[in-house]
Amino acid sequence: MSSLVISDLDCQRGYNQLFSNLSFQVSAGEVLRITGTNGSGKTSLLKILAGISASENGDINWEKHSVKSDEYQQEIFYLGHHAALSGELNSLENLEFLSALNKSTDQRKLIQALNDIGLKGYEEEYCANLSAGQKRRVILAGLFVSTAKIWLLDEPFTALDPAGVKIVESRIEQHCQNGGLCVFTTHQDSALANQRVLAL
Repeated sequence: MSSLVISDLDCQRGYNQLFSNLSFQVSAGEVLRITGTNGSGKTSLLKILAGISASENGDINWEKHSVKSDEYQQEIFYLGHHAALSGELNSLENLEFLSALNKSTDQRKLIQALNDIGLKGYEEEYCANLSAGQKRRVILAGLFVSTAKIWLLDEPFTALDPAGVKIVESRIEQHCQNGGLCVFTTHQDSALANQRVLAL
């Protein structure tokens, strides 16, 4: 079974040691929820797992591929805490740009993804005119077209109403049932199945 394996990870930001000798494993089909107070290192950990930031020490591997390898990076879908959208583009155009990074630009699939996330009828709406929750949904629509096995989601439920949370949770569960895995942070309660908790 495919697994994301983290060994002896250290992270320091400035004079603060956020965590040290952190080791854990997430196998295909599993969901790992990372909890902790503000500043405990949740976002830093996800960025390290995504290869965006470097750790002071430790190893990260997926099927024996290291975090910096092309094989590893091709299997990553990273969702940051802040929506990286252009207000000058509409919902579909923003999703096309974001999905091009994962080589998924079939417009029919992108329109269906916006429908699935609850944005039917907003495909041509400029993102500058969307609410915070709708902007978040545009980003989260990427979950419906991603083929990556490893999902790293930083506060995916931020600004979503209960219906939106349920849609995202259902998509994460489907992803894991299909052999993927998910590591996410949240300050909210989550009803996701096969969920383990890592407290920082």
